[in-house]
Amino acid sequence: MFKRILLLILLLGGLFGTLYYFKTEQMKQSAAMLAHPRPPAVIATAKAVVEPWQPTLRSVGGLSAVNGIEVSPEVNGIVSELLFESGQTVRAGTPLLRLDANVDRAALTALRAEQRLAEVEFQRAKDLLKKKALSRSEFDSAEAQYRAAEARVAEQQAVVARKTIVAPFDGLLGIRQADLGQYLQSGDAIVALEALDPIHVDYTLPEREFGKLATGQTVRVELDAFPGETFEGTLTAIEAKVAEGSRSIGLQATLANADGRLRPGMFARVETVEGAPRPVVTVPRTAVSYNTYGDYVLVVTPSKDGGKDGKGLTIARRTVKSGAVREGRIEIVDGLKEGEEVVRTGQNKLRPGQPVTIDNSVQLDDAGVTLP
Repeated sequence: MFKRILLLILLLGGLFGTLYYFKTEQMKQSAAMLAHPRPPAVIATAKAVVEPWQPTLRSVGGLSAVNGIEVSPEVNGIVSELLFESGQTVRAGTPLLRLDANVDRAALTALRAEQRLAEVEFQRAKDLLKKKALSRSEFDSAEAQYRAAEARVAEQQAVVARKTIVAPFDGLLGIRQADLGQYLQSGDAIVALEALDPIHVDYTLPEREFGKLATGQTVRVELDAFPGETFEGTLTAIEAKVAEGSRSIGLQATLANADGRLRPGMFARVETVEGAPRPVVTVPRTAVSYNTYGDYVLVVTPSKDGGKDGKGLTIARRTVKSGAVREGRIEIVDGLKEGEEVVRTGQNKLRPGQPVTIDNSVQLDDAGVTLP
């Protein structure tokens, strides 16, 4: 029993000795770290600059054709001829499709024969009236029959003409939706026809901006289909009333589209230019951080002790009021002055008062930075 107790005491002594050793080593390492603090964090910075920014009203909208329809027949019939190809450019009056009109043409022939007979009888009545061999009422009846026959012929000619569907205006055809031999009813779609030059962009702005709007203002449009390009047009129409549900005002601008690249239905980001350019303080968009308490930046300032060489730097957190964002830069309405230097990336890894070193050897493109 004594040997067992002695063995247990030795094991416990060894365990406590090991723990004491590791704890002492940890304390020595901590003291060494305190005696030799971490080197300053390396940061990339940018200075706040004053730039002339043109005030604009931003919105989103879509492109629409000046004239755009689904071509359809006015009368029923079977397709006898297809005279166009999908995607074809056509002029106003170009025949697109013909419906079978054999029965209608036969009826027209019969009506013309009736018209000729009525004309002959009318001419005979005129001769007899001159000779006073016919009463005035009989003459009037012959004339009425002749005029009625003329009207029936004109009506039937219009029916035959409606069997040929023509383009009502210049434009670009879409994809054909009718086939040879197909029976079409009045109003059935044959093909889309869109007039593309010029083209409209329709969008809205809140009613509070109404006082800043006037026809003739310059409008700039960006499209996902053509990244990096800006299309310029003119505000040509303002809706006559404000939408009651959304309290927004409808707007329409007109863009030149001679090359036909812009198509109806495209999503558009729209800027309406208003007023003269104004100077604003800006920094890279990535320099501003956001939280529930407001926007802030990390400003680079000299440290209290100035470091060994008198050039020690640290960072301080400062709340700012931000404004518009353009091409990777953001307007600082309040809280920052021209020339002050701010941290442009990696703010979440830094803390106020932390020593820093600036390294701007890598040039960053503000407009090319993608934020999460």
